[in-house]
Amino acid sequence: MKLLQFLVPAASLGVMLTAPGAAAADIRPETLPAGQHLYVIEREIPNAGKLTPAELKDIAQKSCKVIDGIGPQIRWVHSYVTAQKIYCVYVAPDEETIREHARRGGFPANKISRVGAIFGPETAK
Repeated sequence: MKLLQFLVPAASLGVMLTAPGAAAADIRPETLPAGQHLYVIEREIPNAGKLTPAELKDIAQKSCKVIDGIGPQIRWVHSYVTAQKIYCVYVAPDEETIREHARRGGFPANKISRVGAIFGPETAK
C-alpha cells in the first residue's frame, strides 16, 4: 500500500509521531553504538498536514511492520508532520537501509541526511 493512498482531508498541522519506547531526547549521534547513525528523512507528501489521526496510525503501523521485517539495525525515533512533508528521524547503519525501508513500505524518501550533531537552547548554557 502506498503512503499517498492515505491522503484525505482532516487533522491539523504539527503532529508528531513517536515509535513506542523511543526516548528521542536520549538519542544523539555521539551516543549511538558503533556503526549506527542518526538520519532525517524528508518525505514530500502533498497535503500531509491533512492526514487524520487514524491515517497516521495506519502509516505508523505499516512503518513498524516494515522495520520488523528488516531487523533491529533500523529504528524509527519519531516523525514531524507539516503541511506538505513528513520529516522522519531514524537510527540506521546507512542510507541504503533507510531506502530499503522506504521501498518496502511504499514511502517516499526524497532526501536522506545524516545528522552530525544536535543542539538547542541548553547548548547556550
